[in-house]
Amino acid sequence: MASEACITKEPQGLGFFERYLTVWVLLCIGAGIALGKVAPGFARALDAMAISVDGAPVVSIPIAICLFFMMYPIMVKIDFGEVIRAGQNMKPVGLTLFVNWAIKPFTMYAISLFFLGGLFLKFIGPEAVDYVRVPLGADLSVGDAYGAGTVVMHEGARMLEVPLWRSYLAGCILLGIAPCTAMVLVWGYLARGNDGHTLVMVAINSLTMLFLYGPLGGFLLGVGRLPVPWQALLLSISVYVALPLVAGYLSRRWIVAARGEAWFQERFLHWLTPITMVALLLTLVLLFSFKGDVITANPLTILWIAVPLFLQTVLIFALTYGLARWMKLSYRDAAPSALIGASNHFEVAIATSVMLFGLSSGAALATVVGVLIEVPVMLMLVRICLRTQGWFPIPAPDPTK
Repeated sequence: MASEACITKEPQGLGFFERYLTVWVLLCIGAGIALGKVAPGFARALDAMAISVDGAPVVSIPIAICLFFMMYPIMVKIDFGEVIRAGQNMKPVGLTLFVNWAIKPFTMYAISLFFLGGLFLKFIGPEAVDYVRVPLGADLSVGDAYGAGTVVMHEGARMLEVPLWRSYLAGCILLGIAPCTAMVLVWGYLARGNDGHTLVMVAINSLTMLFLYGPLGGFLLGVGRLPVPWQALLLSISVYVALPLVAGYLSRRWIVAARGEAWFQERFLHWLTPITMVALLLTLVLLFSFKGDVITANPLTILWIAVPLFLQTVLIFALTYGLARWMKLSYRDAAPSALIGASNHFEVAIATSVMLFGLSSGAALATVVGVLIEVPVMLMLVRICLRTQGWFPIPAPDPTK
């Protein structure tokens, strides 16, 4: 049945962590900046515990563990056995897939390029540079050019020096190709949408990312003259999408078989849910401990990144909502379709940016700004949905019910 849950049986309203997510992120900014001033070597020491290839750091082990525990609780909630049964209504499913994968990545690139590489470039600094990881497997020596960057020695390691605005652009790209966080379940529930459609789309997008995230990310990063670390990109998808997905699927089956569905839903998930937020917030503290100097030197940095992310979110919402009305979808299908398109899977984007470019990169900072604006912007869009329910046809009652 389309109303059956693929992730949780009954999505609830915002929990304590989710309700104040913006506040937690702001606190993490403060804590990270303070940590960077008081103990500047702490986060760098953690990030230095890395697996290196040819002298270039590839995977930071402590951060990889933290990011895995950020992703696993999301993936274990997905019951893929319900995907086919819940996805019987193909019109809203097709609309969501079309917007998420055929439109959204390219509008994100265009909007971010316009603002970060054009309108806001003089504020970011045309000469400002960022140091990101050398692409895994690339045979590059110090002084070699790669895309818009140059290989240099930075703090004892080979790094790629790129324009700072392009690093921010990379983070925006990674957000644009990572649709539909599990938090969209909350947005759909608050908008009084079709929970079944919301649930199945979270599951379908998790599967779709396995196949489209890498090619789209590589293509758009290449167009933006940014590093295209294909091996690291595939490794990132394997570690932060495929591995948690498989671990979640197998552990869910084992726990349900051993303790029952009720215990899994009511006890295990209740205990597990805060782990995602704790892992996310810990990662943010470490990230901002690196970027404190950038933010204090230019406090408006977050604003320059937030503007294109905000406009992209509103544009995709409006486009999907308008197409849903044109397709004569019911409000209960139209609202979650638009909210799913507007939402970003910031957990995957953060994990990938850290894996590809490093915890101290501008790309990682840009993905965190996505977290910062997610809650207030999505709550605004939920209110718009609730106030425009009358725009959509009221479905005829089902005589079998």
